[in-house]
Amino acid sequence: MTSAPPSAPPFSLIATDLDGTLLRAGDTVSGRSYAALATARAAGAQHIIVTGRPVPQVRHVLDSLGYTGLAVCGQGAQVYDAARGHLLHAVEMERELAEEALGKIEAEIGEVWAAVDQEGVDAAMLIGPGYRMPHPHLPTVRVRQRVDLWAAPINKVLLQHPELDDDELTEVARGVVGHMVNVTMAGEHTVELQPLGVDKASGLALAAEVLGVGGSRTIAFGDMPNDIPMFAWAAHGVAMADSHRELVAVADEVTLSNEDDGIAVVLERLFG
Repeated sequence: MTSAPPSAPPFSLIATDLDGTLLRAGDTVSGRSYAALATARAAGAQHIIVTGRPVPQVRHVLDSLGYTGLAVCGQGAQVYDAARGHLLHAVEMERELAEEALGKIEAEIGEVWAAVDQEGVDAAMLIGPGYRMPHPHLPTVRVRQRVDLWAAPINKVLLQHPELDDDELTEVARGVVGHMVNVTMAGEHTVELQPLGVDKASGLALAAEVLGVGGSRTIAFGDMPNDIPMFAWAAHGVAMADSHRELVAVADEVTLSNEDDGIAVVLERLFG
């Protein structure tokens, strides 16, 4: 009697956001989530990280995971080869465009606080006057005036407003400059501007092509509106508990929170 051939994994690619999704407090990954990902990889699936963070703010997480694959960083602007430590793909944002967009937004709602992620694997995040860093443990450089934000190439601009909440700021920015730049909400106090056409789906599609996998074989995990394009590209989108309502509305299912190993719960069901 011959044994049956092993069945193919239910998905060939597992795309995970970091903050609020795979990571727990303190930028840690639980043992259970680590084990579930290892089981999925042993079954033939590949894991790819897809994060709004730029490369310099994610490498410590990759190192802690022993991650040697591709990572989509900077909200899709960067495809990073963790094994070799270099960028396979990068999209810069025109600094003149960024400055013009900020001016139009401020003409509508008054002063906004701004920060930028500079481009490159060793670049800095520059924090302008008034900007409050949502993740104070990540390295930043504070500048004294806005003009200093444009000192070197950037891949995105981050916005905050002293009075409007994230949803309100996102709505206003899209209405004013949505024809010029991509506007997305990536997390608490994190509204971002990037070149049109740059988002998590665009970066993931490029990385998946390198890996030889398509969206029809991809499952994606996320928690914020910046994950919506990724969910649209993937075959199956899983929102974490307490995800933003806009993401829940387009998710195929909702799992437990990041603190309760929501990713592991789904992968254990799918991969055993």
